[in-house]
Amino acid sequence: MAVSWSEQMLTALTLPHQEPDRAVYTLAGQLKVPLKLLVKSDQVPELIVQLEKQLQHFFLGERCSFNFKVDLSWCTPFQRSVLQAARLIPYGETRTYKQLAGMIENPRACRAVGGALRGNRVLLVVPCHRIIRHDGTPGGFGGQPWWKEKLINLEKSICLKNHVHY
Repeated sequence: MAVSWSEQMLTALTLPHQEPDRAVYTLAGQLKVPLKLLVKSDQVPELIVQLEKQLQHFFLGERCSFNFKVDLSWCTPFQRSVLQAARLIPYGETRTYKQLAGMIENPRACRAVGGALRGNRVLLVVPCHRIIRHDGTPGGFGGQPWWKEKLINLEKSICLKNHVHY
């Protein structure tokens, strides 16, 4: 995984990759910056240390809050409203694109909601994987819908393991 931050806020986070270089390449794409502008930091703030711990626990099947400040300054007001609403969806639960559009009081904006989620730079922390199609299928997820299914199933199994009903 690769992560970027500024001013004690997350700016971008990738999903796990087989190769670290691929994660960095993905991060550069999310941030829309050339690879040469990304710098590996030896001084990692406590925010990132805590994020790393939570990610390790999450992928080991333990419940995590991912309650971190996220930099959404790059968003349009619409994108910001969609991403903020996505953060309100409870752990282990899903909503449809239409339901999320309703949450932002724009019920006809289903496709636009999908577009805003596609731009999410902080996957998992802003849980866009919890948004599915009306027929129950995962929908898009950066061309990797299997990741979305994996994350939804992982959260559901964590809830079951912890006797949390959703």
